[in-house]
This record gives sequence, C-alpha cells and structure tokens, in this order.
Amino acid sequence: MHAPSSDARQQALLDPPIPRRLQLAALWASLTFCYLYGDYFGLYKPGKLERMLDGAGPMGPTTQGSLLFVALLLVVPGLMACLSLALPVRTTRWLNIGLAIFFAVFVAITMPGAWWFYLAYSSIEILLCGAIAWLAWRWPRAG
Repeated sequence: MHAPSSDARQQALLDPPIPRRLQLAALWASLTFCYLYGDYFGLYKPGKLERMLDGAGPMGPTTQGSLLFVALLLVVPGLMACLSLALPVRTTRWLNIGLAIFFAVFVAITMPGAWWFYLAYSSIEILLCGAIAWLAWRWPRAG
C-alpha cells in the first residue's frame, strides 16, 4: 500500500458540525414522517376503513372535537421542526425536552396489543423522542 497523494488529501471532504437547532429540527421532521406513515399503513388493517365510515375515530366516536384534538396533537411535531429553529434558545431547549418526553409516553401507551408494523414505528418514534430530549438536555453551553 502507498500513502495517499497530496491530490487525494486535498480532495477529502469536510464534515462540519451540525448546529443543535438543525439536529432537533431534523429529528422532529423524521418523527412527523413516522407518524404519517404509521397512520397511513394503519388504514390497511382489515376493517379499518369500514369502521371509519361507520364513525369510529382514533379516540372513540368521530366528532368535531375529537378530530380537532387529534389534529392539534399531531400538528405539534411538524411545528417543532420549525420552532426548533426559530424560538429563543432556552424556550427551544425546554420545549424539546418536555414535548419529546410527552410524545414518547403517549406513543408507549398506544403500543399494547398493536400490530407489528405499528410496534416497529412506535419503537422508532420513541427512539427519536429520546434523541430529541437527550440532544436538548445536552445543549452546548457558552464558555
């Protein structure tokens, strides 16, 4: 073997550190996609569409209030992708920690008795929430 030429060393790619806000925004976006695809694949469960047409919602009978609650619940991760970039650093840090823990617990509560695909998505979602909380907790300090 021979040592890399000076041309090869000059062509090495740099890998600058990713800012913490961008890391968090990317994790929230990933979490949002997992929620969307998990819910989408859930439509393929036998009888799911028929129950929906009969008025069954994600949390009991479909009402305007229940759909508004679910919509507001699920809009949060998508908004956190943007808010993690835009809010003041202290607010961003604590919102990321609190909401990630909340969503991890919420997902864990929905897991018992679920189909395998949902268990897989839920496990990934909990890992993503853990990464969000950990990165926010370990926010770099000045000095």
